[in-house]
Amino acid sequence: MNDQTKNSFIKEDPWRVFRIMAEFVDSFEMLSKVGPGVTIFGSARMSRASPIYKATVEMARGLAKNNLAVITGGGPGVMEAANKGATLARGKSVGLNIELPHEQQGNRYTNVPIHFHYFFSRKVCFVKYSIGFVFLPGGFGTLDEFFEVVTLVQTQRIPEFPLILFGRKHWRGLVQWMKRELVHTDYISPGDLDLFQMTDDPQEVVDIILDYERRVGPPEVMPKAFA
Repeated sequence: MNDQTKNSFIKEDPWRVFRIMAEFVDSFEMLSKVGPGVTIFGSARMSRASPIYKATVEMARGLAKNNLAVITGGGPGVMEAANKGATLARGKSVGLNIELPHEQQGNRYTNVPIHFHYFFSRKVCFVKYSIGFVFLPGGFGTLDEFFEVVTLVQTQRIPEFPLILFGRKHWRGLVQWMKRELVHTDYISPGDLDLFQMTDDPQEVVDIILDYERRVGPPEVMPKAFA
């Protein structure tokens, strides 16, 4: 195969299939060894001086102290805070970083770094190895992740894992909009709003997830996403 033919092939869809498979194989192999985890989503633009940043460090430290891996997108802001908390507790601090046109810089607090080219394979890994999800203030990406995960629970594609919106002030307006525009128009059922909880207390996050872990049993019998 000459260079021109090779360069043409790697730009075609069959080559992309192999690259996608490789991302899944590599990430599944690594993540299957970290044990049950909690994925924490939130803004990459969060300042280190923010109370939310500090609360995230505390929250992640509490999760890691209880032998739960902390999984993030591996970048700055909320992701850095979560990875920092896990590292301070000497826990497993997972960063699923993504290649972007303006490259996202990985944070220095991950001790299980995994790199992705495709958003969709990264999203699968956020969900597949987690027993709980925490959504902190963020932008389009955080909203996308929240609605994707809550849809998977609503449609019973994954178990009813704890879904926690952290920061009532940030999320309250969205929840009110969902009640007014989605429940009252029958686009969703009233019970769908019970699929998630809101809190401002980092310890409450830890308690909710530990309570779920106690109820469902040890890792070998826990419900699995995409089983």
